Amino acid sequence: MIVTVGLLAGAIALLAWGLYRNLPYGKVGIVAWLQTLVLMLPWLVVFGSLSFGIVINFAAVLFGLVFSIVAYIALGRWLRSLAVTAELPLAASGRSELEQATTEQTTAAPPTEKPSLPPEDLQAIQSIFSVDTYFATDYIPYKGGVICPGNLRGEAKAVHQQLTERLQAALPDRYRLFMVPNSEGKPMVVILPMTTEPIRSGKLQKLAAVLLAVATLGTCLETSAILQGFSLLGNPTAGLFQRSLPFALGLFGIAAVREVGHWLMAKRYRARLGPPIFLPAWQLGTFGAMTRLESFLANRSQLFDIGAAGAIAAGSVSLLLLSIGFVLSPTGQGLEVPTLFFQGSILVGTIAKLFLGQQLHSEVVMVHPLVILGWLGLIMTALNLMPAGQLDGGRIIQAIYGTKTAKRLTIITLVVLGLVAIVNPLALYWALVILLLQRDVDQPSLDEITEPDDTRAGLGLLLLFLMAATLIPMAPGLAGRLGIGG
Repeated sequence: MIVTVGLLAGAIALLAWGLYRNLPYGKVGIVAWLQTLVLMLPWLVVFGSLSFGIVINFAAVLFGLVFSIVAYIALGRWLRSLAVTAELPLAASGRSELEQATTEQTTAAPPTEKPSLPPEDLQAIQSIFSVDTYFATDYIPYKGGVICPGNLRGEAKAVHQQLTERLQAALPDRYRLFMVPNSEGKPMVVILPMTTEPIRSGKLQKLAAVLLAVATLGTCLETSAILQGFSLLGNPTAGLFQRSLPFALGLFGIAAVREVGHWLMAKRYRARLGPPIFLPAWQLGTFGAMTRLESFLANRSQLFDIGAAGAIAAGSVSLLLLSIGFVLSPTGQGLEVPTLFFQGSILVGTIAKLFLGQQLHSEVVMVHPLVILGWLGLIMTALNLMPAGQLDGGRIIQAIYGTKTAKRLTIITLVVLGLVAIVNPLALYWALVILLLQRDVDQPSLDEITEPDDTRAGLGLLLLFLMAATLIPMAPGLAGRLGIGG
């Protein structure tokens, strides 16, 4: 209770601080603050009320979420119209940040130093700029290319496309043009050779991917066995293996569906992904898989879509399995679980109440195995939706708000996981996975200035909301009012 009250107080203080910072910008600043307010309002109302045992109708929660998303989109359009009339930059909220490829601008070679690229290439690069697109004020040699500070004279998306077309016409397939924010948040052009690519997976990484996939299937089998009351490690007979296999394949299949979602969206954008590195876990069977981007994306919207696609695919399958399992429950051949089990998740507990009703008043209830399978799938999906590093949630945050916010939320997420690890060792394991393997944000896209549209931002809000609703347990007062747990 104390932690919840502290989080709510921190959120309210953050809103007040944001309003104070935005007031000097007049109407534009207030509208930008209202966008933040409608994003945070569902979290404050729902989790605040649930923490104090106040029951909110499920339909009202959904209506509030839809209203929040619609209001966010409408305020975003209003903000853009105000920014144009007030002659303010569209990225006034500071949602972009310079990545490593450009942070070295201040330490790069001085302008008087002979550039590392051929003079004829530099001359061709200089010819692509114009006063009506981007006015370059300097040319600083950088890693076989050149950093071009200057002034953007149009919409970032259109200008980036024009400059890219001119560069390809002048120097076909030799250089790649990035438009990224500098240390002051202003657009800046960086041109690098085509040979500059993200590191690709080698044979060793691919071998590790295969071995970890096999290990993950093994942990899924053991998790299936434990849920059925036995262990394959102590008694690996053929009969027990056959009993464990269907559930294990279902659990591994949900993780695979998530990766297929990433792969299909990446294929749509002609982006290259590394092999999925599955993460075995004794408690859940698997944490899912981590997948690295091995090519540059065109813009931040593509980063959002690739990150969200896997979460939506796995989450949808998990919700479907959970719902089917509840429809088939109770069953005499299912799994007997304590009703207190359903207090472990606001989302799953609410869904269980809708399907099982008065049966949750007893101490135990018999459920179909698909309920447990769907729940584990939701937990895996939710863990990967946490806003950290190269997780799905981290990519969503990076796409919408930029790398500066993504890096800060990664630190906050690790701190929260560290605190939760005091009562749940699973959180410590996940925190270590993020810290060692997933803490870094993705490389910048070619157009790092143009932000995703408000529809994507609203979808991101919904996914993060469902993530929190899956991982946060019910308050005892709320569980008592709903009659969950006897």
